[in-house]
Amino acid sequence: MPELAEQPGLSKSVVIFMAVAAGLGTSTIYVLQPSVAQVAKSMNSPIGDIGVALACGPIGYMIGLIGLVPLIDRFTPGRVLGVQFAVLAAAMVLSAAGPNTAGLGAMIAITGACSVVGAGMSSLAGKLALPQRRATTLGIVTSGISAGILGGRIVGGYLSDRLGWQGMLVVFAIACGVFAACCPLILPAARVEASSSWRRNIRSIPGLFLRYPTLTWAAVRGALWFFGFCTIWAGLAVALSQPPYSYSAEHIGLYALAGLSGIGATQIAGTWTDRVGARRVTLVGLLLAFIATVINGVTLHHTIATLVCLAVFDAGLFAAQVANQSTVLAIDPAAPARFNSGYMVVYFIGGSLGTAFGAEAVGWIGWQATTIVTAAAILVATLLTLHNPRPHLDHQIGSDASMIAT
Repeated sequence: MPELAEQPGLSKSVVIFMAVAAGLGTSTIYVLQPSVAQVAKSMNSPIGDIGVALACGPIGYMIGLIGLVPLIDRFTPGRVLGVQFAVLAAAMVLSAAGPNTAGLGAMIAITGACSVVGAGMSSLAGKLALPQRRATTLGIVTSGISAGILGGRIVGGYLSDRLGWQGMLVVFAIACGVFAACCPLILPAARVEASSSWRRNIRSIPGLFLRYPTLTWAAVRGALWFFGFCTIWAGLAVALSQPPYSYSAEHIGLYALAGLSGIGATQIAGTWTDRVGARRVTLVGLLLAFIATVINGVTLHHTIATLVCLAVFDAGLFAAQVANQSTVLAIDPAAPARFNSGYMVVYFIGGSLGTAFGAEAVGWIGWQATTIVTAAAILVATLLTLHNPRPHLDHQIGSDASMIAT
């Protein structure tokens, strides 16, 4: 592998652009979720069929993590991300014009695949940021992703009520088109890896977990707490929709505003990770999330207490995610995308299992028991963080990383 060229870092304006772009790209997979009934009515289809079409988004996202994120290491990032935004724009326009649920599902799958521009931006941040500012920069970009996850549902629902779901998709498509044009102009060039093909890089990802313990432990920890995160939020929606609460979907949706705490937490966590190290920040974040989960198990009847617990819960886990992911991106600063790709696949699997479990667990075992399972998952993640295998063994970058790629 060639020697790393000296990196000038990233300007504040570029980092802000990356955060906004990451937020927009991430939001596209969520914008239709509040409008399921509206879409079903306009297409004369059962709601269940539209739900199946929306489920194609996460499938596409998983494919994008494996196939598209590593392209950041192989080609000029501005062009790669610009093309992904252009495909997003086209897919959303075609979704709006979709004649049937099958066509809609196909376009949503493509949207999901290209919505990984957020993961691409975080990989680029790890590649170009100065080492002493890497976690801080990652925190800012991740705050954009957090805003996209929350804002996609809120803005998507708002625009759908006023413009219809097709009009809403067109607005997002226009925004993606603008960023498609801006990415090649604004994002700085980065040295690309010429030592191996894209296919070899993809095939190398499973081997990274065997060769780099830091990646393996970070991915397992992240999957555990993302399982807990999705369990709580999926279970909460079910618990609040049932007696004695019987809240409306709109009322339940307002609880998501507690997630705003996570946006600020990511930036703070990034700064403190650069100052005191990822392990300490991860442990503090997990401790806060654990305490909030235990309390939330007995305070669901109290709205203010529940919102406070959810805010602390989100802030803690978002902080842990920034610190944890920074260790992954630091394994090989020359080519972080394939490490980030492998990490995010495992992380996303944990979240998918949590979503499926949380939605059913409240009916099976009740809300309190569901929070106990979540607290247990976070506790195991904490113990794995305390175990802390020697990460410096993973920093034999030169020949080791080159051997993996080839």
